[in-house]
Amino acid sequence: MPEGTVCNKKTIDTKEQLDALLADKSGKVYYEEMKSLDVNVDMLKTALKNTLRSRLKTWLEMCAHCGLCADSCFLYLVNKRDPKQVPSYKIQSTLGALVKKVQKGEEITNEFMHYCMDTAWSKCTCCNRCGSYCPYGIDMGIMFGYLRGLLFAQGFVPWELKIGSGMHRVFRAQMDVTNEDWVETCEWMEEEQQDEWPDLKIPVDKEGADIMYTVNAREPKHYPEDIAEAAILFHIAGENWTMPSTGWEQTSLSMFAGDWGACKMQVETVYEAIDRLKPKRAMGTECGHAHRATVVEGPYWVGRKNGQPPVEYIHYVQWVAEALREGKIKIDPDKRIQEPVTYQDSCNYIRNHGMADIVREIMGYMVAPGYFVEMTPNREHNYCCGGGGGFNGMGKYRPQRNVALKCKRDQILATGCKLVVSPCHNCWDAIRDLEEEYEIGIRWSFLKPLLIKMAIIPEHLKPKDE
Repeated sequence: MPEGTVCNKKTIDTKEQLDALLADKSGKVYYEEMKSLDVNVDMLKTALKNTLRSRLKTWLEMCAHCGLCADSCFLYLVNKRDPKQVPSYKIQSTLGALVKKVQKGEEITNEFMHYCMDTAWSKCTCCNRCGSYCPYGIDMGIMFGYLRGLLFAQGFVPWELKIGSGMHRVFRAQMDVTNEDWVETCEWMEEEQQDEWPDLKIPVDKEGADIMYTVNAREPKHYPEDIAEAAILFHIAGENWTMPSTGWEQTSLSMFAGDWGACKMQVETVYEAIDRLKPKRAMGTECGHAHRATVVEGPYWVGRKNGQPPVEYIHYVQWVAEALREGKIKIDPDKRIQEPVTYQDSCNYIRNHGMADIVREIMGYMVAPGYFVEMTPNREHNYCCGGGGGFNGMGKYRPQRNVALKCKRDQILATGCKLVVSPCHNCWDAIRDLEEEYEIGIRWSFLKPLLIKMAIIPEHLKPKDE
């Protein structure tokens, strides 16, 4: 069967297509059709010819099979050191084997593509930790990202991520939140805060602001209080800020899916908002992969030769550190965290964008002396939360994801802390699910609610007595 009704090589470009996929509960029909999906070898050859560049070719050829990457991979560790979980084996048995099959004209079977899909999405979160430990600097995470793109084009992609990429193409958001929904949510959150914060504004489409703030679509969909909390902190800090009515969504499930066309569309939408509103700089919410997609990878997806967004684009932790450092937000010393607390280093802005020192500066302001406890390992050496790269959201691989959470569970238990600070939506979700699955008695939090509780509120911002 070359194409199924819901499982096929077509991208999801209309709401009708998206609704048809959503109607297939849990992807039952989708995965059944995938068992008979043909491989378009000519398409695969063309893709490899056009995109397999010298770096990836060199990495595939120079791997010494030394196995030094093994202990770098948390999935290898939590799966009882299964040799088939060694990063080099995983990539050589999938991408490496695929390239050789194409070069030699060997048959590429449906079963082999299933193996590649299972490996690419349930045995790697693209955390890039292995690249830090390979003596040659080979990064299997980057290579798996490339493999995911090849698989997506052939229709071998998990059901939830095919939906996710479709959401981005149809709504320019990872969830079905329209621009009208978004603006109404901002208005609602502004109204909700008036009793406690009577002069608070959530400005939309203000031109020339110092900051244009972008979010994760899960916030207007499920956690609108996060938008209100961001607004409150900007209010306390006296920032001149805005949010765009279009281009407000910063995340990219398309990146997890390997739908590079949708990745480009998403980033273009955000950059168009920057060009339209002309802020001095842009900032994204507490989300690791959103920062990677829009700030680190995004410029290249849209063809910006300097590798930079249209304006300086910072992660939320950078603004928090700046606001604390410059006294825009002052902390009441009596309200600092006075219990053992640890910090989850997100792969995508710690390992991939070097922000380890900044987040520890923040902890220095927020945590009373002697209460901050590091995980082991930490900083750029920290392990993935266990749910990155799309792992959190795929029902097909939930058992494997739950095993993956054991690594972070054990790290947290070793600290003795009951509170985990995690300024990343994926990490936050993984730690929430970790507690649900293993019941180790922990709490977890973004930065925003903690900062609001301990910030000194300027007198002129307090509600006037009636």
